[in-house]
Amino acid sequence: MVNITRKSSTLRIAIATATVTVSQEDTIEAVQQRKVPKGDVFEFARAAGLLAVKKTSDVIPDCHPLPVEFTAITYTVEGLNLIISVEVHTIYKTGVEVEAMHGASVAALTIYDMLKPIDKDIEISNIRLLKKSGGKSDLKNIQFPDLKAAVVVCSDSIAEGKAQDSSGKAIITRLEQFGIITTKYEVLPDEIERIRAKARELSNEGHHLLIFTGGTGLSPRDVTPEALFPLIERPIQGIMETARRYGQERMPYAMLSRGVAGFIGSTLVLTLPGSKSGAEESMDALFPQILHLFKVSKGERH
Repeated sequence: MVNITRKSSTLRIAIATATVTVSQEDTIEAVQQRKVPKGDVFEFARAAGLLAVKKTSDVIPDCHPLPVEFTAITYTVEGLNLIISVEVHTIYKTGVEVEAMHGASVAALTIYDMLKPIDKDIEISNIRLLKKSGGKSDLKNIQFPDLKAAVVVCSDSIAEGKAQDSSGKAIITRLEQFGIITTKYEVLPDEIERIRAKARELSNEGHHLLIFTGGTGLSPRDVTPEALFPLIERPIQGIMETARRYGQERMPYAMLSRGVAGFIGSTLVLTLPGSKSGAEESMDALFPQILHLFKVSKGERH
């Protein structure tokens, strides 16, 4: 199976359809009037489709088991065509496209099986995904303004040359994946005044995004939140709450991070953990959806 542990749970919706074509109007009438010898075609097919949605991961090897939280199966009659529509919802890390198509397929096969004694020329066609939503793919076509970013590493040991930076470079790599170029990269010791001065300097230079990594923990030298919080004019608590929740699902100490976030003027400031894994997890939790803030902050509508 594909590794989805780095993904976040979001509302995922998929709608799939399938078409069953019969050869005579008498067959359609028998279905609509509930006169098919094997029973109520629509209800039997609905039950089979529901079961198929739930059991998709049991029969499709690479599908992940997931919580199905809503399924609706409806029918439309167009001439000699019985059109099946299956809508599936979940709040999970991966989508429900295959579940919806599996449900439509099995519902169509059930209709075929129930009608074959009275109609020998039935066809199943057009099993397809009609619509999907949810996850980061919804954001891939959203156009963001050209962003100017800066990354600052806060660490005594790295500033003294006793250790190598990995978190700052990991953040820069993640930003590049979204087409964001880091124009400033600096390393500072864990000193409140130097961190605060650098935040003022970089925000005044017109950076849209300013990311600090390191100094968000509970050791005596972890002072990044203390340095930056007084400068933040518009705090956004939900940003770091999201990052901590995402991290806590993956390791037990993420709750100890004291990162803060918000705007200094028009510059969005984020404070991420100093470990490479912690920084990467925070980036995975927040990007690219956080970039929508640059539209909102300008008064643009979604």
